[in-house]
Amino acid sequence: MSSVLPATGSSSTSGSGAGSALITSTGIGSGLNISAIVSSLTTAFGAAQTDQLTNQQNTLNAQVSAYGTFSSALATLQATLTTLEDPTQLAGFDATVADKTIASATTTSDAVAGQYSLEVQNIATSATLTSKPVASPTAIVGTGTLTIAVGGASTSINIDSSDNSLSGIASAINSAANNPGVTASIITTSDGSRLVLAGTATGTANAITVTQSGGDGGLSSLVYDPADSITNLTQTQAAADANYTLNGFPATSSNNVVSGAITGVTLTLLQASAPGTPTTLSVSPDTTAAQTSIGTFVTALNGVLTSIQTLTGYDPSTQTAGPLNGNATLESFQNQLENILDQVTTGGPAGGVKSLTDLGITADADGNYDTNTTTLGNALTSSLASIGNLLGGTNGIATQLNNLINGYTQPGGLLATINQGLQTSLNNVSTQQTALNAELATYSATLTQEYNAMDTAVAQLKETQTYLTAEFNPTSSSSSSSSNSSLGSGTLGT
Repeated sequence: MSSVLPATGSSSTSGSGAGSALITSTGIGSGLNISAIVSSLTTAFGAAQTDQLTNQQNTLNAQVSAYGTFSSALATLQATLTTLEDPTQLAGFDATVADKTIASATTTSDAVAGQYSLEVQNIATSATLTSKPVASPTAIVGTGTLTIAVGGASTSINIDSSDNSLSGIASAINSAANNPGVTASIITTSDGSRLVLAGTATGTANAITVTQSGGDGGLSSLVYDPADSITNLTQTQAAADANYTLNGFPATSSNNVVSGAITGVTLTLLQASAPGTPTTLSVSPDTTAAQTSIGTFVTALNGVLTSIQTLTGYDPSTQTAGPLNGNATLESFQNQLENILDQVTTGGPAGGVKSLTDLGITADADGNYDTNTTTLGNALTSSLASIGNLLGGTNGIATQLNNLINGYTQPGGLLATINQGLQTSLNNVSTQQTALNAELATYSATLTQEYNAMDTAVAQLKETQTYLTAEFNPTSSSSSSSSNSSLGSGTLGT
């Protein structure tokens, strides 16, 4: 009997087959889900460290995002300070001409409030000369040299047989390299085609003269030289200076854009006034632009304060703290910000604007700032210069705020240093996570190997159990068959 029973772990066909199956399909021998068991144990083994690293990463990312929100709010506030820093930009003026058909006006930072009487006798004009008619634009005029002079500048243009027609001459004038300021065109009417020379600059000094020399003499029809009493061209418009009066005093200008007549005001003369009918030019403070600039500043200021409150605060109703709760950096910024906003200027005119309160800008119960538009409007109308002194200049509120923000946001500044530290911490967490993943992979592989060994052992035991059951169970047909086979072969008798 002992010669028939295979030993456990032998290399019999059945044992070998069981072992092969267990290697490729873990859990067949034991009936266990080894993959699920190993996964669960591995997860449990690394759970504490994984949770710790995940929490650290989430906290750091939240802080990076929070500082980004704060930086964005600072950038928005800083963008509003440019106008406030420069009193000349804030203290703008508006110039209005009552009769807008006569003139228009703009102002610079040098303007001062005032009212003026303006009358325009004539606007400045440029010269225009017109030739006698010829049959058509292609009609031959002549050859030679045309010399065109405007206000002391001149050029000589050679006209030959390739461009001796009316249109050829116009083209040669327009393309001349040293054109002194004349454009040439052709008009064609019922009596023929005419060459028109128009000056590009206005003013008496920019009269046009045309002389000719050489050639076949045909260009003499285009000569205009009043000094020699030769006017074969007709002057249809003379070059003239503008003549106007301010508060009854006469003035002239070579062009229609006048920038030196009134301090800080540029006039554009459009047409002559009706005789004896002056119009009114008013220069007054432009409070609309200043109100807009200050209102934009207050909105951006509240944006910064709101971001600080949200990022550093704690909501008791939801029991949720901001990502930078209790952060010393933001609290320090807020303290410095409020110190600047609370300052009061000294000196200046009595009753002038000396603080934001005088502008109607005050803090509410929540720490944000409200603006009383009526108070602001009155201050802008009566004390524009002192407002510029409060907000702008070396020690102005806007200038100090800009310097404060630069200390936080400039390259290498405080926020850049903090962000660099946060990124370093995130890299460290990532390194630790990589190491943990490697450790968990090794742990999982070890568990898998141990469970597979157990599974193989169980499979072999089951194989042995099946064999023994078949051998010693007298009711088993396989056992009877095996016994008969043994008797028939004479095994027992051996």
